[in-house]
Amino acid sequence: MNFKKTLAGALLSTLVISAASAEDFPSRAVTWVIPFTPGGVTDTGARVVAKAFSETLGQPVIVENRGGAGGIVGTEYVAQSKPDGYTVLYGSSGPMATNPYLYKKISYDPVKSFSLIHTMSESPLIMVVNANTPYKTVAEFVAFAKKNPGKINFGSAGAGTATHLVGELLQKEADIKLAHIPYKGSSPEIVDLLAGVLDVAFDYAVVVKPHIESGKLRTLAVTSDQRMKVLPNVPTLKESGYPGAVLAGWSTLVAAAGTPQPVVDKLAKAFGEALKKPDVVAYFEGNGSAVMPPLTGEKLTKFIVDENAKFKMLVEKSGATAE
Repeated sequence: MNFKKTLAGALLSTLVISAASAEDFPSRAVTWVIPFTPGGVTDTGARVVAKAFSETLGQPVIVENRGGAGGIVGTEYVAQSKPDGYTVLYGSSGPMATNPYLYKKISYDPVKSFSLIHTMSESPLIMVVNANTPYKTVAEFVAFAKKNPGKINFGSAGAGTATHLVGELLQKEADIKLAHIPYKGSSPEIVDLLAGVLDVAFDYAVVVKPHIESGKLRTLAVTSDQRMKVLPNVPTLKESGYPGAVLAGWSTLVAAAGTPQPVVDKLAKAFGEALKKPDVVAYFEGNGSAVMPPLTGEKLTKFIVDENAKFKMLVEKSGATAE
């Protein structure tokens, strides 16, 4: 009986402490883990949002890069962290919807391992070619590819990334054969595209826009459902006759599963307010991205579940693997 009373007392004390901790949250800095190396598109955008997030949360938001294995290292780290809201994750479409189908061994579940907090941004890709290539439209590109099967090289930021999957989708949609060359990130991929080693690539505006403006790269299409504000004269792949090649990367804010709901709610409120700030909106729009509609709770869960189903299908159609 005494043991039962002691156990009940301990459980009650834990609940009281947890409630008090949630009420006081945040009382110190929050660490925002970016599961990619510094300097990339995700890192740059996260740091812009982190500044605004710090202001709306009332505590510093410290960006910490934990790259490796296509985002798995940092994602696993947050999944295994203390569920108190002081460690959160930049949960992007790669680790949260693609990697579970690219890797045989993965220790987290995109839904069950996390407390899903809030949507962040989405980014379509741009189909770009070296300015010296002979094709100036998607139709010309496809015609050339049909006459030269396997002779066009397309690069990606890595096997299974959106930059790879959209290329695989276009091949299937257009019934063409391209030679895929995966790189370790966008930087070396673009260097080879500019040098003429690669013929075509699909990457984000923040990566390729400077080279488009310099005239070194030519745009053929964008992978969004509608034309991009920063490139209003560039058609979509959908307009070009390939609606099955519509694809966009996305990002969310998540924490370890079991994070108290009041803490999740506070994080969601502050994060949502940060995303409304004019400088944040301007940053994303200026870089060919957009702040996503504000999804939380069950709606965000449904979004993640639906995206997993879609990316599972894409990975299976492409035959991509990271192992």
